[in-house]
Amino acid sequence: MAYLGESIGKLGFGLMRLPQKDGVIDVEQTKEMVDLFLEAGFTYFDTAWAYAGSEDAIRQALVERYPRERFQLATKNAAWIGCKTREEAVAQFDTSLKQTGAGYFDFYLLHNIGEGRTKYFDDFDMWSWVQEKKKEGLIKHIGFSFHSTPEALDEVLNQHPEMEFVQLQINYADWENPAVQSRACYEVARKHGKPVIIMEPIKGGMLANPPESVAEVLKNAEPDSSVASWAVRFAASLDGVITVLSGMSSVEQMKDNLSYMKGFQGLNGEQQAVIAKAQEELKKIPLIPCTTCNYCAKVCPKNIGISGSFTAMNLLTLYKDKAFAKHQEEWLVGGHGKNHADQCVKCGKCEEACPQHIKIRENLEKVCEALL
Repeated sequence: MAYLGESIGKLGFGLMRLPQKDGVIDVEQTKEMVDLFLEAGFTYFDTAWAYAGSEDAIRQALVERYPRERFQLATKNAAWIGCKTREEAVAQFDTSLKQTGAGYFDFYLLHNIGEGRTKYFDDFDMWSWVQEKKKEGLIKHIGFSFHSTPEALDEVLNQHPEMEFVQLQINYADWENPAVQSRACYEVARKHGKPVIIMEPIKGGMLANPPESVAEVLKNAEPDSSVASWAVRFAASLDGVITVLSGMSSVEQMKDNLSYMKGFQGLNGEQQAVIAKAQEELKKIPLIPCTTCNYCAKVCPKNIGISGSFTAMNLLTLYKDKAFAKHQEEWLVGGHGKNHADQCVKCGKCEEACPQHIKIRENLEKVCEALL
């Protein structure tokens, strides 16, 4: 899909997980990846003020080596990270301009809208500020990335119809996941007529190594295709998608992505059926049946992050990556101002409120054993 007359291509280069050498970003390998990406006809690069070293690296690997009209560069403003005033939030933009050397940004996003983070953008009136920067020609297109519920997304888009696009977490594993609600959020964006940029199509790398039963379905269907390619192609096949960001960390990953995304036309009916079968295999894996309705949280006397704990536990069950699951538990519980599962006093009020009749106390004990 072309966006406002620009030919971008369905694959975007996410610059959050650039290759590293001796603990710092490997700029030389990044240059090689940039060259391959542009040679294949793709042009969209996605960085952020909050991605340590990324803006500086892309200045060296891309901006200083190619004419400005050869690429589109996106970056983001995270007003909720350490900002106490509007001036501090706005200063992130000037830092991004300096670090990238780009002169202007083709796409500028208010970063990670949702939950308590939205308040910062509202309080500092960042919505008006990005429009001012657009009028000045320093931003071509304004939008936001989003991590919350479809109801919250609907509210934001009702309040800010001037936003031109939305960046959403979409992948086949999270399509019907009650904790992420990819499909429902996508449908809200489309209802408002907003094109979508897709992030986390491979779920932070998790779908490059999915549960064995899922990998078997995909490998049987196409033995020569990487398992990760199915996730990117699923996302890129959706209507109204500007581009699909892949956070590539090596030349090999870049070459794999380019091999199936160059000239990509979308999954056919047979391939869509394979994805559906993979989703069915995911559903067979026994998980805690939490829908994140959070009725339990409203009655918990210890303010425990029950749904966040269960989301992290389910990730551990699915992908066997303990470090990733622990990181998610820390973010979804402590990062959201909740207490951890080890604070449970086993009063049982949560179980009385739970519409799914989950044995919450028993499962919180499992969380403690596995993740705390």
